[in-house]
Amino acid sequence: MTSRLLRSLALAAATAALLGGCASSYKLDSTVQSFSGLPTLPATPTYRFERLPSQLGASQDQLEAIADPALFNAGLRRDDRAPAFSVLVSARVQRVVSPWADPWYGPGWGGWRGPGYWGPRWGGPGFGMYSGMEQPWYAREVSVLVRDIASNKVVYESHANSDGPYLDNAAALGAMFAAAMQGFPNPPIGPRRVDVQIPTGQPAPAPAAPASAAVAPAK
Repeated sequence: MTSRLLRSLALAAATAALLGGCASSYKLDSTVQSFSGLPTLPATPTYRFERLPSQLGASQDQLEAIADPALFNAGLRRDDRAPAFSVLVSARVQRVVSPWADPWYGPGWGGWRGPGYWGPRWGGPGFGMYSGMEQPWYAREVSVLVRDIASNKVVYESHANSDGPYLDNAAALGAMFAAAMQGFPNPPIGPRRVDVQIPTGQPAPAPAAPASAAVAPAK
């Protein structure tokens, strides 16, 4: 049995165990670097989402819903009517060559046709197939920019990068936003590794409702 086949079978078994629920959680490790000019949070740490012209659409709605629990857990509270801050979030998922891949295996390796994006900034379908039995591998990144509305200055900037096998986008990106907000508003200086446990087979946490959201009447 070739070393390429052994590597492929080992990774396939690990992925099957993860997706099949044999493991209770998956540890997603991210490399995070944050910059802050915000020594403390104000008494009312409210925010609204800010968007670039390229971020209009349902995909950005989904991304903001994924990021919202991390912002909430960091102490920010969404209030579209009276925000102290605006928050710009973005993400990207790109299929890359697996570290388990055998570069010498067969013709056609490198058949991947480029990155796939979900909406204007974050990833989804849109890539070609890899040759052989190699398992898919993804590079992921998220960023968070917090701007003080009164001064129009960015007071917090954070980026998280990670790579690994297939994971549900909502779960993976949600964990990476949590990593990006770790230590807010006074994160450690310099690049650092942040590990976040993702429960397998569990839905993504529901975001907190903004203060401006309509509330359905009780029946």
